[in-house]
Amino acid sequence: MAIGGRALPWRDPAAYAEIMLAWEMRSHRMALDQVGPVFFDRGVPDIIGYLRLMRLPVPEHLERAARTFRYNHRVFIAPPWAEIYEQDAERKQSFEEAERTYDSMVETYSRYGYELIAVPPASVTERVEFVIEHA
Repeated sequence: MAIGGRALPWRDPAAYAEIMLAWEMRSHRMALDQVGPVFFDRGVPDIIGYLRLMRLPVPEHLERAARTFRYNHRVFIAPPWAEIYEQDAERKQSFEEAERTYDSMVETYSRYGYELIAVPPASVTERVEFVIEHA
């Protein structure tokens, strides 16, 4: 957005997916050098779930990336929470789109063999405690 590029979800979803893939592979590689647990906000399967949500083809290289760049078998997922959901300059999705995105992520991560753990709606402190307890 800062440079007016086209690789934005609302301008060119396929280009956006490729940029996300490069970023996720970089993040995964960087995490290998870390000591202790590492938490990712997103992963390679998110990109596949995004493309499916957009009804775009999933390239074979992305399928290979999802099989190659594996994460812990347990993945935390935060269901949409209407009471705190807000749109802004980067989050243009409606709440209904967020629900469809969530469903796509559940299906995609499950398809790749991850165990999904839903983070319950609660205060930030309680959610942090939940994640630490279940990690």
